[in-house]
Formats: sequence, structure tokens, C-alpha cells
Amino acid sequence: MLVHGNGPQVGDELARNEIAGDQVEPLPLGVLVAGTAGWMGYMIQQSLQNALARAGVPRSVVTLITQTLCDADDPNLRTPSKPIGHVLDTVRQARLVARGIAVKDGRRLAPSPKPIGIIEREMVRDLARTGHIVIAGGGGGPPVYRDPKLGLEGIDAVADKDRVAAILGREIEAQVLLILTNVDAVYHGFGTSRQEPIRRLTLALADHLLAGKELGTGSMRPKVEAAADFVRTGGERAIIAELAQGLAALQGEAGTTITKEHA
Repeated sequence: MLVHGNGPQVGDELARNEIAGDQVEPLPLGVLVAGTAGWMGYMIQQSLQNALARAGVPRSVVTLITQTLCDADDPNLRTPSKPIGHVLDTVRQARLVARGIAVKDGRRLAPSPKPIGIIEREMVRDLARTGHIVIAGGGGGPPVYRDPKLGLEGIDAVADKDRVAAILGREIEAQVLLILTNVDAVYHGFGTSRQEPIRRLTLALADHLLAGKELGTGSMRPKVEAAADFVRTGGERAIIAELAQGLAALQGEAGTTITKEHA
């Protein structure tokens, strides 16, 4: 199973909607998350199909749009914290701020509720068990909540893809969660002259790291949280590594590996 992000892409889609707002009706953010999950999934799916065909591997690949269940009263919905889109110039930043839209480090922020489940989890599990490579939870999946009268309803927000991957990994009884990013490992003192990569973490040490302030509120914190949750709920190990080092990380030669106890 494969889960991918969409932060830059969904932000760009939102900008396109706003730019064309006087010509066509803009789409809600949740719908744009689903849209990017579709077209990005198509591109990944096609690339994997071609690579498997060249390698002579008879595996099928499918993209599934999955809805991410969240709590409608999640306090994170009131405080936008997730950067989306690319870095904006100062003029566009000022325009967003004037409209009451939060901006940090040049990028607009969107609300990011904590995912509590995946609506289509059984379908993902069934497809994976029959040998299909499933692309699911794209961009964290469009967030939804259960309305007592209407049933499932969308939320204008983005869910964290790493937490969604951990949930789906648990649902399909995966042994390993591999989180690929643009940093080669989890670090002590990241960004300082004394930074040091952490190659091995037990669950207890990961929890201790999360309890402190060293990881801040940046993108590495949700990755470590997702990795720890995956191991805590039955996964054998979780790995955080740079994209180009994925295979080496699986072999224990790169990245940061989290296990219940010392391996």
C-alpha cells in the first residue's frame, strides 16, 4: 500500500480556484484534496504499472479515493497549522492575511484535524490481501465527519498523510511503515551545529522525544508520532528516511528505525 502527500499541489489548486473565482464557482478545500488524490494517484499508478511491466512483475495497481474520518469538534479546526501550496511572494501573502487567512514562513496554513479512522478501510484491506498495490489516503484523504442527520459530510481542511498511513497500515496488518521525506533521519538538535542523526529509537525513547520540545511543531513531529503509533498498535517497525534512501532504510542501513524494544 502507498500513501502520498499533496501539500504543494492542493495549495496550488486552491490558488487556481481563487484566481478563477469570478469566472467559475470555487470548490471547497476538501473537494480539492480529493481531486489531487485522484490525479496524483493516476500519475503514480501509471508509473508503477510501467515499472512493473518492464520488470516482468505481474502485479496490478489501483488508486482509491479514501475519506478520512475526523471529529467535527476537533480544536485543530479552529487553529490553521498545516502549510499548503508553495512559498508566496510578499504581495500575495499580504492579500491572504488581509482576508484573515493564516500564513507562516511564506505559505498559507489550513486546519488539520486529527484523523481517527478511514471510511474505506475494509476495501483497502481486501485489495491489499488479494495482492493488489493500493494507492490510498492521497494527501491524507479528504477529511469528513458524521452528521447525525446527513451522514458523512466534508470538512474544509487537510489531514496529516503520515498519521493516515499509520492507521491504514494497522488496518491491513502491515509489518513495516516506511515514511519517506526530504530529511535523511530524525535528528537531535536539528538545524544546529551540534545536530546528530538518530538511527535507532525504541517506542519508549520515541515517546520521550515527543514529550519534549526538541521536535518543535514542524513536519518531523507528526512523522515520529505516526511511526510510534504504528509500532504501538502492532507494527513490527517504522522507518523515517530520505526518499532516495528508501531501500537502504528498509535494510536498516539508513534513516531512523523505531521498534518496541532494542533490535
